[in-house]
Amino acid sequence: MPFTAVALRFLRQLAAHNDKQWFEAHRAQYEEEIRQPMRELIEELDAGFARFAPEIGGDPKRSMFRINRDIRFSSDKSPYKTHAACWFHHRSASGRVGSEAAEGSAGFYFHLEPGRSSVGAGLWMPPRRQLNKLRESIAEKPSPFTRMVRGLPRRFDGLDDQAVLKRMPRGYSEEHPAAHWLRYQSFTSGRLLTDAQVMSANLPSLLAREFEDLLPLVRWLNAALGLSVSSPRP
Repeated sequence: MPFTAVALRFLRQLAAHNDKQWFEAHRAQYEEEIRQPMRELIEELDAGFARFAPEIGGDPKRSMFRINRDIRFSSDKSPYKTHAACWFHHRSASGRVGSEAAEGSAGFYFHLEPGRSSVGAGLWMPPRRQLNKLRESIAEKPSPFTRMVRGLPRRFDGLDDQAVLKRMPRGYSEEHPAAHWLRYQSFTSGRLLTDAQVMSANLPSLLAREFEDLLPLVRWLNAALGLSVSSPRP
């Protein structure tokens, strides 16, 4: 069941009416047009990972991010996200992401938002312990990492550089052969998708192809964290 124009319209309307009363009045539409199709997409993609990346997995009940925002420490008290998204990670690691994901892994991401949908992969803002491991691996052997990044298809435009330090991290010289990469605090890559693409019945196969092309990044990162490629699933 593909996403429809109704799903995108729901998210646009939610952005304009981001409050509990409106959402509860339209909850059935959210369940039918966004949550259920996303669960079906996760299930189909998980089957695809069994073919080309058996160490990666997803769960229809757990891989979709909650629509509720965490507003405890935010000045923006809007209760709901105005997008939907899902995350696929190493089956031996935690499914959490970001600075609190001490036992997380690199993985794959799909983001649904009118005019701003995207596909991506990697490890976003890892906690200090994991970041140090990645930097140590890059510093020890810069060439393989550089070849991997430069070998990603051009449409992904390399690594996202929105979280790059202006100065070298402590302990590394400005003249280090991997100086460019050692400033990175996040290791992700991806691209935008059109509304037509996310509403197409071909979305699962499109995402599977994109994920497969981004697999070298995910596997390099997970290997640096000590997570191995598993044998095929039973």
